[in-house]
Amino acid sequence: MSTSRTIRKVVFPAAGLGTRILPATTVVPKELLPILDKPIIQYGVEEALASGLNEIILVTSPGKTMLEDHFDRHPELEEILERRGKSALLDGLREVSRQMELSTVFQDEPLGLGHAVLASRELVDDEPFAVILSDDVIDADPPALRQMLAVFDDVAGPVLLVERVPRDAVHRYGIIDGASLGSDVYRVNDLVEKPSPENAPSDLAIIGRYLLTPDIYPALEETGKDAGDEIQLTDGLRRLLQTRPIHAVVLDGIRQDAGNKLGYLRAILYFARKHPDLADHLPELLRSLE
Repeated sequence: MSTSRTIRKVVFPAAGLGTRILPATTVVPKELLPILDKPIIQYGVEEALASGLNEIILVTSPGKTMLEDHFDRHPELEEILERRGKSALLDGLREVSRQMELSTVFQDEPLGLGHAVLASRELVDDEPFAVILSDDVIDADPPALRQMLAVFDDVAGPVLLVERVPRDAVHRYGIIDGASLGSDVYRVNDLVEKPSPENAPSDLAIIGRYLLTPDIYPALEETGKDAGDEIQLTDGLRRLLQTRPIHAVVLDGIRQDAGNKLGYLRAILYFARKHPDLADHLPELLRSLE
């Protein structure tokens, strides 16, 4: 099965509890924790928009209305900024909401990434689509999704984003067994979820970007729950691999995992080093802490 349809929709799974950053996420969704002046999820949304994908689908839980509120228009705040002549702030505030079309679907229980993807089925309909895990904040030019779309256009099928990781870290990721096609593109032969270092088929770890075709939905339904009572996307991809090719592309860029405390701190420092108003102050700030 192949497809030539343009990808327009991006699914953002955002129903998780954010337990790795408690108690900060008791009330505030993890996706809204700020990295400098932008929440984590906005980096992913801006990546999608910069890659030409403007239909954003939030998979969230019934109580997490703050995510929708963040991307909504805020007339009172906009009026204050306009009155005070803060046109740059006003333009920045409006730009993302102006470009995107936002939809929301609820995942009643956080039962794994595959379950979150399944929850998006009605809104995605019979189209290829992207998935962004907003924990993985990626700095890349061209944007990571655009790098993947170039491969998708060639192979007309599912594309995973991968990154080389140290062997002692493979147990934290889904790892591909792939055959190189050149230009950092691989044809996937198998996927192994969180293997031990000695059993890992490679050091190519699947990270938080996927381009998927609608046949992933029946594959996930047929996969069912694992021993942890969750539906894993990796397991659904393995089942899909039985009926169609899947490809992977190695990220050309820098990924920060903002989903845990150390990674979140690292992401803040990384983007502070790139911020025009902060970069010059960071070395002295770090020295002062010593």
